Amino acid sequence: MKIPKILIAMHYMELGGAEAALLGLLQSIDPIRAEVDVFIYAHRGGLMEYLKNEECGVRSEECIPPRYHLLPEVEAYAMLEEPIALLIKKGYWRLALARLWGRWEDERYKKYNVKGLESNAHVVFQQHRTVKCLPKINPGVEYDLAISFLTPHYIVLDKVRAKKKLGWIHTDYTNVFIHREMEQKMWERLDVISSISPDVSEKFVEVFPSLKDRIIDIENILSPAFIRKRSEGACPVFEQDDKCLKLLTIGRYSKAKKMEDIPYLCREIVRSEELGVRSIKWYIIGYGSLEIEQQVRDEIVKEGMQEHVILLGKQTNPYPFIRTCDVYVQPSRYEGKSITVREAQILCKPVIVTHYPTAPSQVQDGKDGVIVPLEREACADAMIEVLKNKELLNSLTKYLQEHDYGNECEVEKIYQLCK
Repeated sequence: MKIPKILIAMHYMELGGAEAALLGLLQSIDPIRAEVDVFIYAHRGGLMEYLKNEECGVRSEECIPPRYHLLPEVEAYAMLEEPIALLIKKGYWRLALARLWGRWEDERYKKYNVKGLESNAHVVFQQHRTVKCLPKINPGVEYDLAISFLTPHYIVLDKVRAKKKLGWIHTDYTNVFIHREMEQKMWERLDVISSISPDVSEKFVEVFPSLKDRIIDIENILSPAFIRKRSEGACPVFEQDDKCLKLLTIGRYSKAKKMEDIPYLCREIVRSEELGVRSIKWYIIGYGSLEIEQQVRDEIVKEGMQEHVILLGKQTNPYPFIRTCDVYVQPSRYEGKSITVREAQILCKPVIVTHYPTAPSQVQDGKDGVIVPLEREACADAMIEVLKNKELLNSLTKYLQEHDYGNECEVEKIYQLCK
């Protein structure tokens, strides 16, 4: 029987949830059932080493046949997010002009963002214009399935030969600013739209009701064995603070993650009499918007939390930090389906999440985590109640230890799409 050929395309391998989900998917692929090529536009980011060295269980060169083939980087794709001046210096004039055109369109469109939502429009404008300047991807091959793992999806739509094309949704579309007409046309060209959860699908359909019949749910695939293996490393920072109650948050500095509330929340927890004299430290592993990172730093000073809120910057391997923290906290405004929350659950850590719209689809309140109010005053009060309740924290840990949060079986849905 002919083994289906799959192409998976991704922007880069920074330390994000979608990138971690891609690693989980690739580790779950059975090379006897599908031959997979992976095309990364720019071979950069903290997780790129895991694609190149294949530390996802079995090294690719030792697996016969290999789990996947990493296609070579193509310079034109690697230049997509480089400074305009560098594009001109290297002779990519058309690409530079296309980037400028997309930037101009985005600047004109910004005035319609009256709610001040986090914008997704700029990346759509940029790729819509630049895709015309890019070469075909592996043009000698026709794939049975081509997967665009992260929006926008123009590159897979226009630069890949495939019998079927799939684009993935990773976020709550009701909470981002988009150009609806452009995105509608883009999503309509896909054969299949994959969503990471029923809640994310529901939100997407609110925005694009005509696409309802094209959506299927495929969860972010995570391997407990892989996560536990990577968590075995030392964590000297936490070991020094062994007597502290250690809270941890991981994510991009962005409006969605609401990290600017952390200094206030930490101050309220530190001042709480109910928690006694035990010292509190709240660690943040993050990168992204320099503006929001500075806002977090300013709030730390404003709230006098310099000794309690610790910024750890980027961490290529965050799992030892999750393993050695006491409680994982996700204070987001909105999420698709937080991978770091699931990773913390896999490592049997009590999780506290705010009541963003999709939170109930991921956390069973009081069983494998706790959902607290989104408003920061109420959030602080609820967090204090949780943190002082040792019986509750122990019961959450016990429940997590007794349940399997792996979902490698989701890969079956990928195989089915190839038929």
